[in-house]
Amino acid sequence: MPVGTQATVKGLSPRELADDLDVQILLANTYHLYLRPGPDLIRSQGGLHRFMSWPRAILTDSGGFQVFSLSGLRKITYAGVVFQSHLNGDTHVFTPESTVDTQLAFGSDILMVLDECPEYPVSHEYARNSAARTVRWARAAHAHFRMRMSEMESGHALFPIVQGSMFPDLRRECALQLVDLDAEGYAIGGLSVGEPRPLSLEMAEVTEPLLPRDRPRYAMGVGMPEELPEYVARGIDMMDCVLPSRNARNGCLFTSEGTVRIKQARYRDDRRPLDPACGCYTCTNFSRAYLRHLFQASEILYASLATLHNIKRYLDIMREIRSAILAGTYPRYLEGVRSVPPDREPGTGF
Repeated sequence: MPVGTQATVKGLSPRELADDLDVQILLANTYHLYLRPGPDLIRSQGGLHRFMSWPRAILTDSGGFQVFSLSGLRKITYAGVVFQSHLNGDTHVFTPESTVDTQLAFGSDILMVLDECPEYPVSHEYARNSAARTVRWARAAHAHFRMRMSEMESGHALFPIVQGSMFPDLRRECALQLVDLDAEGYAIGGLSVGEPRPLSLEMAEVTEPLLPRDRPRYAMGVGMPEELPEYVARGIDMMDCVLPSRNARNGCLFTSEGTVRIKQARYRDDRRPLDPACGCYTCTNFSRAYLRHLFQASEILYASLATLHNIKRYLDIMREIRSAILAGTYPRYLEGVRSVPPDREPGTGF
């Protein structure tokens, strides 16, 4: 899922996302949209789909990750979390029930429960208390969600989030309790919060077997291109990450041959397309030299072309994965991915 934090994927129009890239679902951020422009305005505009002119599915996170990253600007209570806006310092409260109401005001197709996302590292005791709080909030959120669904004609899904930091026993305990909610899908949260990358995969691996196999499993906030097949190999169905768009704007471009850091002088007069195997608008019309020129000149067009390509690359990886699974060749596909050094520069051999 490309990340459209502020109801937009930076640098790309909904038409490009839907028609050129065939994106089926976007992620938007509850914390940011709650603060600006606010759920009441978005509801009055017909919901997020109409507000941002997006014809396909939208998943919104609960805002928990952003709130808990505020550190000194928030306070955890039994009922939820009190926090100060990073925009103007105003005080707000997120509860399990209020974040459900906010996301329903957005018209989100998939909602996420409010959870506590502790940074890494934390003690086992803190992680245990945090996971217990996440379970308690998930139960409250689902009870409120079911009540709201009985009043609404539109269909929505609410996913609980497995937490437990990097402790396998806490992950298992949290997952087993959340499965009792019989939710439409389940997320594995608390990844990519500063832990070594292998630990992220390990937490997904210990959690996934406990989740229902007929419901989607969603790993939140991952990952690098070479990590996507690894998560799928561990039973993950859905992922989101800001890397394709953020790294694109910062000059890091992912190709089928490796990573291109476009600011490097070696691309100054390089006439080749960014990725001959890609076929996106960027790769079929512009040279590496031109992209480097745009980047060096801080032109807005660079961000659009680079983001278009990087998201296309991520979606191509997911298409390759689906094809290999359907063909029964996924183990061989995964072996091929693992044989290539990560983050290699094209043409260097390493």
